[in-house]
This record gives sequence, C-alpha cells and structure tokens, in this order.
Amino acid sequence: MTEDILQELAWRGAINQQTDPAGLLALMDKEQIGVYVGIDPTGDSMHIGHLIPFMVLKRFQLAGQRPVIVVGGGTGSIGDPSGKKSERQLLTDDQVAANVAKMSKQMEKLFGKDGFTIVNNKDWLGQLSLIEFLRDYGKLFPINTMLAKDVVASRLDAGISFTEFTYQILQAIDFHELWTREHVRLQLGGSDQWGNITGGVDLIHKLEGSDAEAYGLTVPLLLKSDGTKFGKTEGGAVWLDPEKTTPFEFYQFWLNTADDDVEKMLKFFTFLPEAEIDELVAETKTDAAARKAQRRLAEEVTEFVHGKAALETAEKMTDVLFGNADVASLSTDDVAALAGNVPTFEIGNEPIGILDLVVAAGLETSKTRARESVTNGAIRINGEQIKDVETIIDPKAAFDGKYVIVKRGKKKWAVGKVQSA
Repeated sequence: MTEDILQELAWRGAINQQTDPAGLLALMDKEQIGVYVGIDPTGDSMHIGHLIPFMVLKRFQLAGQRPVIVVGGGTGSIGDPSGKKSERQLLTDDQVAANVAKMSKQMEKLFGKDGFTIVNNKDWLGQLSLIEFLRDYGKLFPINTMLAKDVVASRLDAGISFTEFTYQILQAIDFHELWTREHVRLQLGGSDQWGNITGGVDLIHKLEGSDAEAYGLTVPLLLKSDGTKFGKTEGGAVWLDPEKTTPFEFYQFWLNTADDDVEKMLKFFTFLPEAEIDELVAETKTDAAARKAQRRLAEEVTEFVHGKAALETAEKMTDVLFGNADVASLSTDDVAALAGNVPTFEIGNEPIGILDLVVAAGLETSKTRARESVTNGAIRINGEQIKDVETIIDPKAAFDGKYVIVKRGKKKWAVGKVQSA
C-alpha cells in the first residue's frame, strides 16, 4: 500500500523532487505519519492552483496517512517570496485572522473532520521573541546557504527585504514544530518550495540528530499543453469559494479543458483508476466532440470541492443553458443558482407586456426589435415559447413569485428578480 502511493504519484505525474523515497517508504510501512502542507492566508479563499499540493495530500490520506495543514497566521503576516518578483503587501492581523477562518472551513470540506488536523503557525511563531529567534534558530542558518536558495537568488537583483529573506527560517521552524507536536515526517509543497522544505529537513537534523526521520516531496509546476500555467484564465482566478466562483462556473472551467490537457488533468485532479482514465482518453481520441472525458473530469472535481448537491445543480444549469432541459422543471433554488451565472435585471411585481419585458431584460434594444423576436418565435418566458406580441406576463406566476426567466434564441438569457410589493 505504501509503495503504491509513490508509484501512483509517479504515474500521475505528481512528483517533482524527493529527498529520500526509500527511507520514506520504509517509515510508512512501519507506522502512520503526519504529512503536512502549508498555505498562507493571503486571501479569503483558495483557488484551483492551491489544489495542486492538496490533491497529493488527499492521496496520502486515502493511503492511510494523516494530513496536517498549516494555515499560516504567522507566516502570512510576513510574506513568502516564492513565486513573487516583488515584496508582498502586508496584511493586518484582522485580515489574516479572517482569512484563516475561511480557509480552514474550505480545508474541512476537502479532508473531513476526522483523522485530519488544521493548525495555525501563529500559535508558536507568535510566541518567539527576537532574541530567541536569533539565538535558537538564526545561528543554524548560514547566510551563504540561504542566499543560494532559488527563491532568494531570483530576487537579489530586484531586491528582497530582510523580512522575506527570513521566511525560509520560519517555514523550517514550522516543520520542526510539527515534527515534535504532530508526528509529521513528510512535508509536501509546490516545486518553488523545495528550498524551504529542505531547509526544514536540515533544521530537524541539526536539532534532533542526523538520523531523525524527516522527508520532503515537491509537486511539479502544472502547465497546459500550450505552455501556459494551469489555473490562469482570462476572467481571473477560479476560486473554491462558491461566492466568488459559483459551482456552475467551476464545473464549466473543467468541462472546457482542452483535449490535449484532459489526460493530465484526469490523472492529477481525480481519484479515478488508471484503467478508467485510459478508457476516457481513448474515447476522446475517437469521439472528441462527445467530451466524455471532460464531463467526467468536471463531475469528479466539482463534487470533491463543492459536494454532490452542488454538482447536480451545476449539471442541471449546464443542461438548461446549453442542452435541452425543461426550464419549467427548475426549482426556485435552481433559478437562484441560474441567476448567479447569467445577466439579471429587476422587475416589478405587476403584470408587464412581453415587449417591455424583453427590453427590460436587455435581450433587445427596442420594442420594435422585441416585436420581431416574439413574432419569429425566438422568445421564451419561463420555458414557454411566446409568439403573441400582445401577451401580458405575470411576474408572480412561477418560481414562488421571485423570478422570471427570459430567453432569446438558443444562448441569450436573463433572469428577472421580482421586487416585493
């Protein structure tokens, strides 16, 4: 089982560098260990780029190891120079605390509440005095070694503050603290964290002895087939917070994965077995238009992040917007979700003429053009085709009197939010 996890990670393309795979395998064969990933609360939500190391952490959990996540209330107040060309904007203590709380809830959705630990490194870093930091840890980090770390070396020309320069020491302290408190023996991270991770391994060896068991593993930078970084979109980040990126939008992101990328994404972001992924990839090659692999990818990741109910709503919205689903079958809650993904407008609760409604919805610019659309059968209200230009619509007639769905043609939608009396 233990050997399988590293073999599986290798097959999935999820290993970039490892400190001592043979030693790690031998240790995991003997006992359950803590496996740790850290994340700084620089925002109030994770995005899909953050999922990369967490997918690997989840695989270790499924293989019987114990996930430990550090939400960095301490390091988040300092700023990790990794992946940055300039200094990070410092956050206030209140901002950091609020972000820690929100991210912790997201972690619980991914890993559950049992056999999983979330800690905040402010609990120990916040207790260190400057004298203790310099005496107990600063002495153990040679400047020449710190300067040679890629994350620091890449910033020397542009400049790096002493604050961010010392970040690698703080992360090393985290690893040692978790080694002591939580029986953590393995740290995972992105490829840009290799220097910080090995710094932690070195610190543990200096403090606990050269035979102390501590290991590191990094995940490669995930690139799309066109060479661009995974997770970057024209519309900005794809967030895990459903208030920032709706489950429908999240589902659509994965559904729109390019054919050339879908195998890589299935391997990395799903827990499907090799045989099933191979079958999906083969079907993509013979019938790409069906997009079966992309649909399965979207289903798996959306359910993992948002749950089954959110997945079902996202699928229903997809069928409504791009398929042949009956709008009349939607619940009021479904329409509320739809309203988060198409243009909306406000409408009074009094009856309104069909032409005025189409213009108010922004689907036509004038009543003359609205008349043409209605006459041509292009307009549907709450799923019902309207061809009579004299039709009067009661906004309170459907969806508990809260919404009116207006559609023009196959792809133009708007949801009217009915105002209370």
